[in-house]
Amino acid sequence: MENHVTLLLLFLFITILIPAASPSSCPINFTYVKTFPWNTSTCTNPPNKQPCCSTLNAIFHIGLSQHLKQTSFFQLPNENTSSICLSDFQEKLTTLSIHPSFVPSCFPDPSQLVTNFSTCAGVVTSRDWEQKVDSIRLSPVQTFCKDFDDQISCTNCIAANLKVALQLTSGNPNSSETDCFSFASLYASAFVNPEGTTDFTTIGCILGVPLSREVAKRSSNKRGKVMKVVFTLLGAVVGVIIVFVLMVVMYRKWDKRRKENVYHMEIENGVRNSILTNTGAKWFHISELERATNRFSRRNMVGQGSDGVVYKGKLGDGTLIAVKENLNVESKGDEEFCYEVDIISKIKHRNLLALRGCCISSESLKGKRRFLVYDFMPSGNLSYQLSHGGLTWTQRKNVILDVAKGLAYLHYEIKPPIYHRDIKATNILLDSKMNAKLADFGLAMEGSEDQSPLTTRVAGTYGYVAPEYALYGKLTEKSDVYSFGIVVLEIMSGRKVLDTLNSSADAITDWVWTLAESGKMMEIFDESIREGPVKIMERFVHVGMLCAHAMAALRPTIAEALKMLEGDTDVPKLPDRPVPLGHASFQSSLLHGLQESGRSIQRVSSYS
Repeated sequence: MENHVTLLLLFLFITILIPAASPSSCPINFTYVKTFPWNTSTCTNPPNKQPCCSTLNAIFHIGLSQHLKQTSFFQLPNENTSSICLSDFQEKLTTLSIHPSFVPSCFPDPSQLVTNFSTCAGVVTSRDWEQKVDSIRLSPVQTFCKDFDDQISCTNCIAANLKVALQLTSGNPNSSETDCFSFASLYASAFVNPEGTTDFTTIGCILGVPLSREVAKRSSNKRGKVMKVVFTLLGAVVGVIIVFVLMVVMYRKWDKRRKENVYHMEIENGVRNSILTNTGAKWFHISELERATNRFSRRNMVGQGSDGVVYKGKLGDGTLIAVKENLNVESKGDEEFCYEVDIISKIKHRNLLALRGCCISSESLKGKRRFLVYDFMPSGNLSYQLSHGGLTWTQRKNVILDVAKGLAYLHYEIKPPIYHRDIKATNILLDSKMNAKLADFGLAMEGSEDQSPLTTRVAGTYGYVAPEYALYGKLTEKSDVYSFGIVVLEIMSGRKVLDTLNSSADAITDWVWTLAESGKMMEIFDESIREGPVKIMERFVHVGMLCAHAMAALRPTIAEALKMLEGDTDVPKLPDRPVPLGHASFQSSLLHGLQESGRSIQRVSSYS
């Protein structure tokens, strides 16, 4: 507690006193922008905005890394300093013939670079980072980001940064995996790698700065010469031993590869014959997906979660696709992958994201890899559209109806029924016409045809999981209905499921019930839709409140909810208000139940 008070006082000192004393200086020296050997081609002749913004963001992070090493702060002290730094950054870029409009376009909000306790699990300084990482007993960054002898070691470092970022944001719904990944990269380049923040090999890997072709080629040649000398000397001293060892190793690798290929072919044939037959889904070769995604470039990454990474790609015929690579395939196993493919291959509905194809590969240096391929949704996910105020009332209404229809299909038109288990705003994708498709069936389970409850390990996203499922593991169709009700309230209010910026930290259900009971229905609606049809919008809110009721018996089925939404049946009188989900006693019992049963709430994100 004392540490947090000290940090808060220090933060106030930086944001209030220092700007008054030094209003016109930036703590970062951007001279390196003109001397560092980075590839400026994406921002010049001709400029390409999205790749250019990615490049400029990486170049700016070199300065942030130096700032972190000098001050121990990950971000800048205040918005005024941030604006001055961006202005200095823009001035240096102009000397390289990069148009000055790119900086305000790529960095539209200077506050995104300013110190904020909610950015990444409360991390502000390097000491905060070390304490957080030590508290979760996870420090792969220290292990994998020290040396970069080849591409594999670089990839391992990036994967370590991603793993730490996901671990830190678990249980912190307002923290961003992207921001924590950025913090991990900054810490690794500033403190972990011995070469420091000026070494182009270090920065090129950890921060993803694109190097000029001459430098990249020179670096590769230098490593090659060093390795030749080393192997020559070793060969002269212990030639016979090395030959013997190599023979043993090669034989073992050959035998292992042979066994893996046999197993790989069995899995591949099983998926092709038992799952993909008559589904219209395609079997992709790994080389085809590599071409489509530019070898799974970080620039093509459009989403990430605890179970996978999603890349945007383009097939040879110009078709845009989304390629999801499943992570932790060694621990999850091929049976779970095949089960997920089997679930998705059964789905044929306009409001459910269909499987375009899949890929199984054991031929890469990265080992066993598993991919799912979908059509790319150009409008991103619902969470992104809501946070950017990009939906009209008509579009919001249609999204709610689309999700309800897709869910009704899963519950009633497939035998046995399918329970999604992870309905949330980020798992609802939108096509070019803003039609909604429910996605990400990695946690889906088949239910029983008699609708009897299933007892299973809890999975889903905190805030969306039904209380009875989180506490007792009892899964029914009403569990999905609860999650759907939360999404309806999010869409109608534009408010996130958990508002931790509010001092009371009320869940969205508690907030809606409080306003509804006070007769302040208009305050529930997002400001951008308050000119819409009030009676119809009230009906949608009431249906959302019924679906998200804490007592499963008082929730409607999704079929009943759909009829209410479409106006075919009247919305019944609202029951008594449930126990507030944000109440401390409820939260305590919820977390205690999860810990006692050994269950875990997973956080899985679709692409945006």
